[in-house]
Amino acid sequence: MLDPFRTASVAHAQGPHSAGTAAYDLIDPDAFSAARQEITTWAGYAPTPLVELEALAAQVSVARVSYKHEGPRFGLGSFKALGGAYAVLKVLHREVMKQEGPSVSMADVASGAYAHIAAKTMVISATDGNHGRSVSWGAQRFGMPCRIYIHAEVSEERAEAMRALGANVIRIDGDYDDSVALTRKEGEENGWFIVSDTSWPGYTETPSEVMAGYGVMTHEINEALEHAPTHVFLQGGVGGLAASVTAALKQHWGAECPRVVVVEPELAPCLLMSANAGKATVAEIEEETLMAGLSCGEPSKLAWSILAEEASDFLTIPESVVGPAVRLMARPFGGDQPLEAGESGIAGLAGFICAALQEDIRDKIGLTETSHVLLIGSEGVTDQSLFDRLMAAA
Repeated sequence: MLDPFRTASVAHAQGPHSAGTAAYDLIDPDAFSAARQEITTWAGYAPTPLVELEALAAQVSVARVSYKHEGPRFGLGSFKALGGAYAVLKVLHREVMKQEGPSVSMADVASGAYAHIAAKTMVISATDGNHGRSVSWGAQRFGMPCRIYIHAEVSEERAEAMRALGANVIRIDGDYDDSVALTRKEGEENGWFIVSDTSWPGYTETPSEVMAGYGVMTHEINEALEHAPTHVFLQGGVGGLAASVTAALKQHWGAECPRVVVVEPELAPCLLMSANAGKATVAEIEEETLMAGLSCGEPSKLAWSILAEEASDFLTIPESVVGPAVRLMARPFGGDQPLEAGESGIAGLAGFICAALQEDIRDKIGLTETSHVLLIGSEGVTDQSLFDRLMAAA
């Protein structure tokens, strides 16, 4: 069951680990707190499970593996539910205050008291699937029109999930970065409000609010643990998840913050390339990865500012470990809880197992028999047909 991870080709880079306070400044504790106070009042909110994978820990010779399973989050299947929808509400709140005055509360806006303004406030976003679903859900929840841009390789199942939430889904030729570029163009031309999980020069407020929303998940983890983990393995993509979790862990645990390891597909290695270059670097996407949510060529500048200071290691993993990791979660070693996890949500898990079983990477990352590893299972099954194919491939 573990042989594919032992033989997988894994690239490793040390993080720049430059000195600074980005983890406190770019998403400050008050921003995390405000997002938590709002999101935890929403109907359907419940903490997601933090599952102990004791049998897996024994198999790979570490002391403990804790896996945060985001599949049940608000019925949307991923941690993204926390960020996009919250940022949609923040956009609407600002627009209402512009028209009605600064005394309007977010609670009043969320209650529908300003539905006439919401109905004229168009939100748009580019997505590989999960973020767009969250933006669509937020727009539906708060009575706003919504346009979502997807690229050629996004599955029709994911597109239909967004349409079911009322979004107008526009499929384009090209890749994720092309869909981001078109979103920026049409947003600027039409005066629409972009709710993106990536940032660029002059556009950081909303992405930081998306990342603040993700902090609800990390707060739940921190509340459930008595001691800091030694390591956390985090999915890459544009870097928003990794940077948010890293900042929230750093703010909570301080000097005891776990060692941060960022994991990407070898087909979309923009963060590892950035680590090697010492600055945010664009990777050309020549072939789409199975890990659709991580198929991103350009890092979020906001996220990179945090990761450049706090991430210790960057890994890339090959496509060959995606199916085995999905199957390992669904059919685990004896005693561990079976979990259905999506192809993007297992990247950190797959990177960790590769690192634990390959002696050179294990030594570089400092994994030992006393290590406590935290993993973020960032999505459940959000593309059933792909999940079924991966499960049948054994």
